[in-house]
Amino acid sequence: MINYPQINPTIVKLGFLEIRWYGLFYIISFVLGYIFLKRFYAFKKIKIDKEQYDNLLFYIMLGVIIGGRLGYVLFYKPLFYLTHPLHIFAVWEGGMSFHGGALGVIIFGLIFCKKYNFNFYQLADPTMPLVAIGLGLGRLGNFINAELYGRVTKVPWAMIFPTDPEGLPRHPSQLYESFLEGFVLFLLSYFILRKSKREGTVFWAFIGLYGIFRFFLEFFREPDSFLGYLIGFLTMGQILSSFMIFASIIALVVLHTKKNEN
Repeated sequence: MINYPQINPTIVKLGFLEIRWYGLFYIISFVLGYIFLKRFYAFKKIKIDKEQYDNLLFYIMLGVIIGGRLGYVLFYKPLFYLTHPLHIFAVWEGGMSFHGGALGVIIFGLIFCKKYNFNFYQLADPTMPLVAIGLGLGRLGNFINAELYGRVTKVPWAMIFPTDPEGLPRHPSQLYESFLEGFVLFLLSYFILRKSKREGTVFWAFIGLYGIFRFFLEFFREPDSFLGYLIGFLTMGQILSSFMIFASIIALVVLHTKKNEN
């Protein structure tokens, strides 16, 4: 067992203003996205002016925040928020869902593409590798917050998280997720982006790979105490990820079929 690094989740607190690592990582993700997405678009010869580009990043940001929050509300604690609706807006209390954020970005992305007459896949494909960077940084934020920790284990690198009421050695599953969903998924999606000529391939490959990684990693992550296992050994994360995997397979088959027909 190794010691959990005692990192204060709050970087600085000035009166009511509190800057936390988790929030800072979100900001860094958006900044990196703003810088590098334009380069990825240039690589794919996508023409988009500055105003459209700025608006696109704003739409993506809205999708992440609104979708992530509503996804958590609907997928994880619908009964609680139904009886405490004002708590939906209390985002400082925590509670964001990647699956909800993904749906939010897709919906806002479709709205943007319809408004400015862009092809959705054309813009989505170069965006996906940068989504992985945001995921990786977000999981580091979870680790610093000592939240979403793993299941009890005897592996040599197990940690006791200060927020664990049982005080048992657990998998640092946030770091597993940061590595697979962040670093590895970035490399794979970037490789596909460089090699693929068919629009939509990167987008759906990312959806499927994330679903596979998340489904696998849920075996190391402690299920949410208020949900537990929903169907047999399956957690909510695995059920939602299963839909992503199946949707990805179907979409990639359709894309491949269309390619052959051409």
